[in-house]
Amino acid sequence: MYEWLRDEIIRGSIEAGRFLDEQWVCEAVGVSRTPVREAFHQLAAERFISLLPRKGAQVRTVTSRELEEVYRTRLLIEGHALTVMCALGRRVPVEMLGLIEQMEQASDALDWFTVSFLDRRFHRAIVAAAENTVLTELYDTLRSRQQRVAVRALTARPERVEIINKQHRAIVDAISSHDAESGLRLLELHLRPISEIMSALPADD
Repeated sequence: MYEWLRDEIIRGSIEAGRFLDEQWVCEAVGVSRTPVREAFHQLAAERFISLLPRKGAQVRTVTSRELEEVYRTRLLIEGHALTVMCALGRRVPVEMLGLIEQMEQASDALDWFTVSFLDRRFHRAIVAAAENTVLTELYDTLRSRQQRVAVRALTARPERVEIINKQHRAIVDAISSHDAESGLRLLELHLRPISEIMSALPADD
């Protein structure tokens, strides 16, 4: 239930601003009201929806502030992990190269949901390679918001996907060379909010 609602919101099938009716969700998924209410509370905690008194649940809009804050938080965590990897001479996780190829294939199909899912796995591999369990768990709390922000950004500027794919390969090369300075520079560029995307989003909801 929660996963279905979350993924439909990420995809944009359930659009921002829409009010969610409990009865509609029950009929769409074939469940009782109790799991629907539980899903609403979890989605509200993750800032996917707002629970409004006497109005119900409304899907939140991705704002420019949220996009920037998610990217900056990711940079802090991923940048630290990349530095640790290079300092310890860690090898690039094998899965990262395969994920790049899968992302490129999904990009050709304009499947932004899959691209964002694979992108998250790519970046999480960097974090996990630092072998800091607490940091990885903290990073995982961003998972759903990270994916929603990514889908919104790709939908707004789909032409950037080619640049993103090149940046991924460059980041892998920097880690392979244990070049933390270049890796951090590339990561900062990669996670820098694009002004055209920021200007197309509301400042706050």
